[in-house]
Amino acid sequence: MHPDLQPILIPPPDEPLLVLQERDFLRISHLAHQCFGLDLRDGKQSLVAARLSRLVHELGFSSFQQYCDYLLSDRTGAALAVLADRLTTNHTSFFREPTHFDFLCSTVLPAFRTCPRIHIWSAGCSSGEEPYSIALSALGSVPHLASRIAIRATDISTRMLERASTATYAADRIQPVPIALRSRYLIPTDAPDTFRVAPAARTLVDFARHNLIDPFPALRFSVIFCRNVMLYFDRPTHESLVQKLAAHLEPGGFLFIGHTDSLSGIDHPLQPAGPAVYRKPLRAPDSSRPLPPAPAITATTTASSTEKVSA
Repeated sequence: MHPDLQPILIPPPDEPLLVLQERDFLRISHLAHQCFGLDLRDGKQSLVAARLSRLVHELGFSSFQQYCDYLLSDRTGAALAVLADRLTTNHTSFFREPTHFDFLCSTVLPAFRTCPRIHIWSAGCSSGEEPYSIALSALGSVPHLASRIAIRATDISTRMLERASTATYAADRIQPVPIALRSRYLIPTDAPDTFRVAPAARTLVDFARHNLIDPFPALRFSVIFCRNVMLYFDRPTHESLVQKLAAHLEPGGFLFIGHTDSLSGIDHPLQPAGPAVYRKPLRAPDSSRPLPPAPAITATTTASSTEKVSA
């Protein structure tokens, strides 16, 4: 089991771990796969029980059967959104896999220096550390290009997007940020040991809710970060996601994946460009007509948007 998939939600002592019967596990795993592409097979029944028991108690139910009935009867989508939030791990950090940000600034962004707009997508952005790391990297290393950069940051979790849109982090969370960037772009708040990302970086990022298994919009990007997300999917969903990401890269665009992810055995048109980095050829072999350029992304962040950007 991947370390990010260890149970993290354990009910307090007065709320015993509920027994998840096979029938209810199959109902939940079917919903999770159908709605979010999550692969909950291969002995993950205890994981699901650990992560959902507290939620079941919070909702006032005494069994997973009652919870499943509630999930299936909800027509608003809110219950499913909470399910996805509880089942996925929102582990992230500033400058996670730091060599990616070095490569972004030394090689990737300069490759688009003649473009009037550089569109970057942070897919599965969690609480915002990744897109803000992209913004800080650009401001610190290629400031002459920063004004052209538009970062779209999406996640399936509304709770994480709400946290990301505040751009506020505890002191221990910002430790990975290089000192020069930290002193310039992370501003102390009135709360003790709490910092907020400076407006210069915040205005580069736009947040929206997005489910990666839904159809993608007709956008294309210079750079896509989709890191440590693919491990949640089964093989067909994994392959479909990679193909859609490749289709929405502009020719010459770059895809960053997590070091725990793999494209081995996946049918895709991308070429290796570095550790866990792939590049789309400048001209597709079939000479198909490219997608239209992505429209400008507004600088206003919104955690409540229900726009879908395939995850």
